[in-house]
Amino acid sequence: MSTIQWYPGHMAKAKRQVQENLKFVDFVIEVVDSRLPLSSRNPMLDKIIGDKPRLLVLAKADLAGDLTDWVDYFRVSGLTALAVDSREQTTATRIVKVAKKLLAEKIVRNKARGIQKTVLRAMVIGIPNSGKSTLMNTLAGKKSARTGNTPGVTKSQQWIRSNPELEILDTPGILWPKFEDQIVGLKLALTGAIKEDIYPLDDVTIFGLEFLKKRYSSRLTEFYKLSELTENTPELIEFLTAKLGYKDDYDRFYHQFLNALRSGKLGRLIFDEHD
Repeated sequence: MSTIQWYPGHMAKAKRQVQENLKFVDFVIEVVDSRLPLSSRNPMLDKIIGDKPRLLVLAKADLAGDLTDWVDYFRVSGLTALAVDSREQTTATRIVKVAKKLLAEKIVRNKARGIQKTVLRAMVIGIPNSGKSTLMNTLAGKKSARTGNTPGVTKSQQWIRSNPELEILDTPGILWPKFEDQIVGLKLALTGAIKEDIYPLDDVTIFGLEFLKKRYSSRLTEFYKLSELTENTPELIEFLTAKLGYKDDYDRFYHQFLNALRSGKLGRLIFDEHD
């Protein structure tokens, strides 16, 4: 199986920008993909963010299963987490409400100084295609942040006024230089965090099919109208490619499967587990 790595030059620049701009914000909104609550977290961010207050937003909650257990898991770990469907208009209100709790001491200090309404400033960070730009658009109430279904859309930082109480700084998605665990790399490729020309489609498709066979087998049988699943995944790929009328065009099947998985046609999925 091939090794998956992707760390474009603009990401190294973005990392430096994050470090430089942290002093201008009150807290950090770390956006992760709800389907990968752990794997889509950049391990470099803990060191970069330090003790700055942080809100972990589990985006794309509409594509994942029940996230109550994950919110509790992060709370026990010392992190405030919020699961959201970033397209919902109530998202901005929910984030401001939680942010006020995170920054309660700052707000009290400001009131003591005669500042009745504190404008909270936040930096939004996360890996590519985690749902950052969609969240930014919802917070801004307009399409101020560019969005796309491929990673690397946001290439520069921009400030956006969300509402009278929140101002946010967007940043490009940042991956880390090396995936120590290649399973993490496969999960990120599977959900679309890494550009397709970086990894072999067959490896990622096989990984995805085997995961679904193990954890969500009924999703496969229902979606592809199968009576049973063969244990041999390459044989399953051959069968489904023919069943869909693609003849020997396996690449076409790989794209069909990955698009179905990423768009939610295979149902709500969570690919990570916690202790």
